[in-house]
Amino acid sequence: TSAACFSVFEGLVTGGSSGLGRATVERLVQNGASAVILDLPSSDGAALAEKLGERCAFAPADVTSEADVQSAVSLAREKFGKLDLAVNCAGIAVAFKTYNFKKDLPHSLEDFQREHRRNLQRDPPGGGEMGKNEPDADGHRGCIINTASVAAFDGQVIK
Repeated sequence: TSAACFSVFEGLVTGGSSGLGRATVERLVQNGASAVILDLPSSDGAALAEKLGERCAFAPADVTSEADVQSAVSLAREKFGKLDLAVNCAGIAVAFKTYNFKKDLPHSLEDFQREHRRNLQRDPPGGGEMGKNEPDADGHRGCIINTASVAAFDGQVIK
């Protein structure tokens, strides 16, 4: 069954305290997996981890901080013995139009580059840690799932 499949995972979910990340954490834990919620200290991650019980932990972290991410990965291994699943749901966005018709200018390149660095230019959490796992029967050591919000496709060029 799918629940039996879930039960073998020890995972980490970025952005795991709200939205798609929260739904992922809840589904994993409800189906027997263990999960570390990696989310901002100001998020509801601690309350969610407490609600979900011993198979869930909260790592207050900023995904743009390598030290924070490494601490979350270490927590997963310490608490659950291994890390073989990372689901990246964290996303940071600034609401701005792609083109400002009042100023007759596109949004700033600096803003675009900052968002790109935050959301795309980082190593997948746990990839190195998964490399230490013994391969399973299929030769796999872990799984990294990257998600993207449908908001990525909101075009706003129309006047």
